[in-house]
Amino acid sequence: MPDNGQVSDLPRNAARRTARLAALPLGYAGRNALGLGKRLGGKPAEAVMSDIQQRTAEQLFRTLGELKGGAMKFGQALSVLEAALPDEVAGPYRDQLTRLQDSAPPMPTQTVREAIERDLGPDWREQLVWLDGGPAAAASIGQVHKGRWQDGREVAVKVQYPGAGEALRSDLRQLARLARTVGTLVPGVEIKPLVEELQARAEDELDYHLEAEAQTAFHDAFADDPDIVVPEVVAVGPTVLVTEWMESPASLATIIAEGTQEERDHYGELLVRFLFSGPVRTGMLHADPHPGNFRVLPGPDGEPGRLGVLDYGAVARLPTAGLPEAMGRLIRIAATEEKDELVEGLRQEGFIKEGMKVDPELVLEYLGPFIEPTKVERFRFSREWMRAQFARINDPREPSYTVAMKLNLPPAYLLIHRTWLGGVGLLSQLEAEAPFRAILEEYLPGFADPAASST
Repeated sequence: MPDNGQVSDLPRNAARRTARLAALPLGYAGRNALGLGKRLGGKPAEAVMSDIQQRTAEQLFRTLGELKGGAMKFGQALSVLEAALPDEVAGPYRDQLTRLQDSAPPMPTQTVREAIERDLGPDWREQLVWLDGGPAAAASIGQVHKGRWQDGREVAVKVQYPGAGEALRSDLRQLARLARTVGTLVPGVEIKPLVEELQARAEDELDYHLEAEAQTAFHDAFADDPDIVVPEVVAVGPTVLVTEWMESPASLATIIAEGTQEERDHYGELLVRFLFSGPVRTGMLHADPHPGNFRVLPGPDGEPGRLGVLDYGAVARLPTAGLPEAMGRLIRIAATEEKDELVEGLRQEGFIKEGMKVDPELVLEYLGPFIEPTKVERFRFSREWMRAQFARINDPREPSYTVAMKLNLPPAYLLIHRTWLGGVGLLSQLEAEAPFRAILEEYLPGFADPAASST
């Protein structure tokens, strides 16, 4: 794979992809050995470790971005949890993570045109009357070109990379095998469950017809919303998805890097409102909350405006309109610190298996990251807060750590849980303040106090 900025296709040789992923931990081990030699030679330990982390970050995320496929999808998912990394680790990684959220090397224009002809037919130029020669964006399994439809509308043409399915599945299998060793590259983040979740939704993300169906449902549901914009689907084929173009100068990655506090709070609140109102309006949960999927649409005079939402390849299709009622009810019970009632409710929902004994006090403490934002009128998320929460529940020396070994995540809650964590990670990167409790009272079934609503 060239690393000189030239246009490139998705690397399709499975053996080569596997070798590059397998080399990541080996590269880290080699740098550690070199670092030991430098320390023995008298170089300060802190300077050596900083150098090792910087080089590791560059290799890890450059490799994931270049390979695209499952490798980049893994990197994007990991990037949302950047706020949980210890500060001394996060610093060297942050720049590489942010780059991965918004960009990737593009594929050749001829490949794009061949895919469009295959999906839309030989007369595709009569429908798509203009197509930009260069990509507007490139991501894990496809890239986007700007075009113009026959009715005059500007459109976004998303084209799946040739071999994307094979690369996605192969990468995730390899990452699953390397979970333990890859985990040493990013301390504090559990790699195995993250990869397992990506594997579980991989087939849905490859199905553009399924994505078009979900995006249409969200577009219709939010058509009259004053704050949220979802582009309309124009045409779809097995590897091509055409939607209305959204003119946006930046994504949330830019707001994370350089936004004002007003912008952080504004777009953070819109993000929360979208994630929780979507299930009520559509029966689906947008389950890919990384910054590149959320576009900033400034208001008049550059004021914070609407939030555009892209990429509906990963959605949780819920059995009812809205998130599970038990979820809201259990969060409300936990917020009131009714420990015994909470444990009983968790047991009934399958979070605690039958016969498993737990300390109600420790269960309540373990659930702190999910409960704390609901106990005040407005809650400010921050990297410092998220790091403290992750350290507390992932440190074997902490009492609440033992609770994690006893809790079970029912299949119905798996994607909901990952999305919740991703949303909290994104809000912490934004360092946004939001009326979290009021939004949950409005949109999360079971959360509002029945006694209060009946008076």
